[in-house]
Amino acid sequence: MIAAPELPSEFHYPQDTDTRFSSDTDFSEAPDVSINPTKGKGGKKGKKVTGEKGKGAGGAGRMNGHYQENGMENLMLFEVVKMGKSAMQSVVDDWIEAYKTDRDMALLDLINFFIQCSGCKGVVSGEMFRNMQNSEIIRRMTEEFDEDSGDYPLTMAGPLWKKFKGSFCEFIAVLVRQCQYSIIYDEYLMDTVISLLTGLSDSQVRAFRHTSTLAAMKLMTALVNVALNLSINMDNTQRQYETERNKMVAKRANDRLELLLQKRKELQENQDEIENMMNAIFKGVFVHRYRDAIAEIRAITIEEIGMWMKLYSDAFLNDSYLKYVGWTMHDKQGEVRLKCLTALQGLYYNRELNTRLELFTSRFKDRIVSMTLDKEYDVAVQAIKLLTLVLHSTDEVLSPEDCESVYHLVYSAHRPVAIAAGEFLFKKLFSTREPEEEGAPKRRGRQSPNANLIKTTVFFFLESELHEHAAYLVDSLWESGADLLKDWECMTSLLLDDPVPGEEALTDRQETALIEIMLCTVRQAAECHPPVGRGTGKRVMTAKEKKTQLDDRTRMTELFAVALPPLLSKYSIDSEKVTNLLQLPQFFDLDIYTTGRLEKHLEALLRQIREMVEKHTDTEVLEACSKTYHALCNEEFTIFNRVDIARSQLLDELVDKFNRLLEDFLQEGEEPDDDDAYQVLSTLKRITAFHNAHDLSKWDLFSSNFKLLNTGIENGDMPEQIVVHALQCTHYVVLWYLAKVSEGSHRKEDMMSLRKQMRMFCLMCQRYLTNVNTTVKEQAFTILCDVLLVFSHQMVSGGREQLEPLVYSPDDSLQTELLSFILHHVFIDQDDDNCSTDGQQDDEAAKIEALHKRRNLLAAYCKLIIYNVVEMNTGADIFKQYMRYYNDYGDIIKETMSKTRQIDKIQCAKTLILSLQQLFHEMLSELGTGFDRSSSAFCGIKELARRFSLTFGLDQVKTRDAIAMLHKDGIEFAFKEPSPQGEGNPPLHLAFLDILSEFSSKLMRQDKRTVHMYLERFMTFQMALQRDDCWLPLISYRNSLQAGGDDDTMSVVSGYSSRGSSVRSKKTKAATPTATVAAAKRRLPEAEESSSSSTDMSWQHQSMQTPVMMPSPHLTSTMMRGPGDMRGEAKRGRDDSYMGVYALPSDSQQQPHPHTLPQTPQLHQTPIDYNTQVTWMLAQRQQEEVRQQQERAMNYAKLRTNLQQAIRRGTGLMEEDEEPIVEDVMMSSEGRMEDLNEGMDFDTMDIDLPPSKNRRERSELKPDYFDPGSIMDESVLGVSMF
Repeated sequence: MIAAPELPSEFHYPQDTDTRFSSDTDFSEAPDVSINPTKGKGGKKGKKVTGEKGKGAGGAGRMNGHYQENGMENLMLFEVVKMGKSAMQSVVDDWIEAYKTDRDMALLDLINFFIQCSGCKGVVSGEMFRNMQNSEIIRRMTEEFDEDSGDYPLTMAGPLWKKFKGSFCEFIAVLVRQCQYSIIYDEYLMDTVISLLTGLSDSQVRAFRHTSTLAAMKLMTALVNVALNLSINMDNTQRQYETERNKMVAKRANDRLELLLQKRKELQENQDEIENMMNAIFKGVFVHRYRDAIAEIRAITIEEIGMWMKLYSDAFLNDSYLKYVGWTMHDKQGEVRLKCLTALQGLYYNRELNTRLELFTSRFKDRIVSMTLDKEYDVAVQAIKLLTLVLHSTDEVLSPEDCESVYHLVYSAHRPVAIAAGEFLFKKLFSTREPEEEGAPKRRGRQSPNANLIKTTVFFFLESELHEHAAYLVDSLWESGADLLKDWECMTSLLLDDPVPGEEALTDRQETALIEIMLCTVRQAAECHPPVGRGTGKRVMTAKEKKTQLDDRTRMTELFAVALPPLLSKYSIDSEKVTNLLQLPQFFDLDIYTTGRLEKHLEALLRQIREMVEKHTDTEVLEACSKTYHALCNEEFTIFNRVDIARSQLLDELVDKFNRLLEDFLQEGEEPDDDDAYQVLSTLKRITAFHNAHDLSKWDLFSSNFKLLNTGIENGDMPEQIVVHALQCTHYVVLWYLAKVSEGSHRKEDMMSLRKQMRMFCLMCQRYLTNVNTTVKEQAFTILCDVLLVFSHQMVSGGREQLEPLVYSPDDSLQTELLSFILHHVFIDQDDDNCSTDGQQDDEAAKIEALHKRRNLLAAYCKLIIYNVVEMNTGADIFKQYMRYYNDYGDIIKETMSKTRQIDKIQCAKTLILSLQQLFHEMLSELGTGFDRSSSAFCGIKELARRFSLTFGLDQVKTRDAIAMLHKDGIEFAFKEPSPQGEGNPPLHLAFLDILSEFSSKLMRQDKRTVHMYLERFMTFQMALQRDDCWLPLISYRNSLQAGGDDDTMSVVSGYSSRGSSVRSKKTKAATPTATVAAAKRRLPEAEESSSSSTDMSWQHQSMQTPVMMPSPHLTSTMMRGPGDMRGEAKRGRDDSYMGVYALPSDSQQQPHPHTLPQTPQLHQTPIDYNTQVTWMLAQRQQEEVRQQQERAMNYAKLRTNLQQAIRRGTGLMEEDEEPIVEDVMMSSEGRMEDLNEGMDFDTMDIDLPPSKNRRERSELKPDYFDPGSIMDESVLGVSMF
């Protein structure tokens, strides 16, 4: 090959290089006259034929000389496009001038430009261009392609390369636009470029295929624009011709008629040539690349065909092209499915095109509806938007079932999906409004046009049966229907005004839903952020949004300040309605009460709130009243004094009443009746609800509540609800006292008083932990955990050392009681928890509520462990429940382990091993010392150890000390208790080493040897020689420590016997795959039982042999063999499966040995440890299983490939306009979809162009790039759509 001269990458060109060509372009011709000077006989002579590339350009010497000069021009073209700074039109104009001067050299520059844009370092020389076919040039460029990196310009990172794709596409578009009047019709430029791009698009090199496909698709788009312009010009010419011909003979200009006929003929010829070019690109590139193995390439083709159908709908918007988009909607990659939907959106947006999309919609509607549930959220959003456009175009296409599948997405946690579904819902249900008469006064309230729409919203909310998610519904509809949702005047009118005659009034359930929706709209308007679970973080509001927020708050305050008191009065006995209505003042602009002179409405509101407190005892209503007082009692506003007086009067009455009732209730010698207990409880509920948000320290509620609690302990007959609320109220007293001390002057008297109250309260809660009532015990436990956490050593951090006297650490007895409560009330079976569900164990909601309560109790105790309030080793009783209660509490326990490891890695490891030791003790007490290691209890402990091991992660350096300490404690535990049968028997806990071996893989290589040496301290010489079943845990644990050691020589026997007799050999090291066995055991825990049993049989079989030395077979690996060997192995049966991993010796070498295993040929005798031999056998079995799995996978892949090729050959799918083997996944199983050919015209533009020179090569390469299984789902293979 002729190599191009190497140019430095930092070469800079002179500034006048860009202007050495003339600025004249093809626009010198009139745009409305398309006369091709190369047409006719003279024009046909310019057509390039094989072997004539060099003609017309001079001799070879001149070509080579010019090429040396042109190398810089070529590089400049690529560099200019890459930089993207120069005007692309001037670059194209310069190239056009060069093409007019020497078209071969200019075309060579363009070819090298495409090659360089693909990332290829090779250069096409002039000689190659003259004498080689495109396929040969592409093959030569493929050989010179730099495969060291998979990156190429279209995929490279960096700001420069991010702009490259846009500049590249712009260059092609400008090139075609500037050449559209003459050059593209010379039958040389476009033929060469299309042929080159078609060949490159079939290349095995991804960079060539990707770049050329993009270029070809953009070239096609540019040609579509040219064809569209030609079509418009032809229509105009035809209209002018018809107008001239219809004139009177005297006025008709025959010369003009002939000119128009000639012009129309030339335009028709140009149109035919453009169609030929488009047909060549479509059939040569698109129909093969739209199903390319690379998702990016498939996405490019679908995006561009959408542009063609949108730009030139008369030619492309038919079922022959739409079918490709429909098929590709089943693509496995979300990127491609997304392009399909965006392409269709551009078509459905134009209502004039709806009639051409009817058949496509009917066939692929189900697929589009199913894509609203796509796993890729972006795809789901675009699918919903597409259905919205379909709905906008016609109401009859989507069935009620289709619409309902989109409706429920308004409750999705993903906000873009919910917003899109809200827009769909709004257009479907709320787009039809009652027309208002011109000149008529605007109707308001119940008579407004929004009244029926608000009712429709309520009906939809009730039918969805998701009554706790009104905030999500409002947020979904906010962007599309904010004006409707902020029509609070209409909402209050529907609630307060009487219905007009003939109008159906709202039911009680509908009024409740309307109040809830109204509250959510007020919150959304005042806070301007989505509900919990949908937010993506705080967003900075724009000035317009801030102004809208202020306006909405002002408007809602002016409206509800007047309307809220009547609403509270009307629904005063309905707890649910009142709870929602009382939350409205939290969003008011309180200045409006003063500036708007609404003080009388404020007085009415305060009276209504007082009545609510006196009428209701529900906790939700009382807490809503408390929060409303808290919102109104803001010292920044002038209404503070008025509200504060009303609040103080109410609290004075409540406290006085409580003290009076309590004194009567606790009188000695009298039995309190139920009425007295109810009065005390209701008053205590009100005080507790207010104490949550207000400081009631001046009323001294601690003494009265403590007296009440103490009486309950002494008598034991106190009603549980009184005790629960008394505990809660006392808790608030202590916390408010702490807040006062923390923010005040830190007087010693206050500190001592708070310390005394806090310790007395903790002792009281501890006493209530033994109460017979479970509800009381749960309340005491929760409060006690909170108090211990608040008053822990953490409270002195952050410069609050003065609070040191308040720090309280629980003693051992309290820690024991807390742990005992968790073990007896949290780690229980669901059926055993009959205390919190009032016998409704069959009610799923009650079970879920009980589980939620238990999770909160466990989380409260785990926080004590994390913050080091209780000893970390108490977590062992929690951690050991990880497997048994994984579904209920697995996330909490795992997070606790993670946090404790961050605090103290070593102590966390000691806690984990302690939990395993506790389970081991429990197993021994249950099964006895002679338990079976294959029992479910022992296997469960091993599985728990494996899970613990996985929590340490992959960074062995960070967990090095913790893992070493874990092994140390485990070894000490295993040898701690001697055997009850006496000396010579294994220690009582020796089987624990089998559990401990699950952590061996987490040891670093150098630490394994250290741990092994520590293990040998506890071993005797006799232990090292034992081979009975009961000693197998010790043997397996030692082998796990020896695998992957830091020395080539492995200590295969204890240090007492053969420390110096090991063989230093790399083969020995490679042939000891115990690490592989350990890893396999971790992956397949269910195989542990069979593995241990096979190990037992192996040891029994070898009991007669020498325990230390054993001949070692010569090993070979299947991974090193060639394909022929692998195929040979695949033909062998299962009976000789072990022989498949040995190197078979000759007959003379196959002499049996009395101490060798059957089927094990002995090539040489190498001393090896007995332990290693057993481990090696297990490894060979594992390797054989892996090899068989690989063979089965290879056979399946071959069968699948042959089947696909047979399908392609049988159905003729490799024709030029073939159909992919797909099936509609939404199709019912009752019958196949009927052939759509009956209702569609599938003929694309059928232009008789000669086939491409590379067509034969392309058809041979197509199976290499397209595998329907790699693109389409398995469920969509088997039948064509059209």
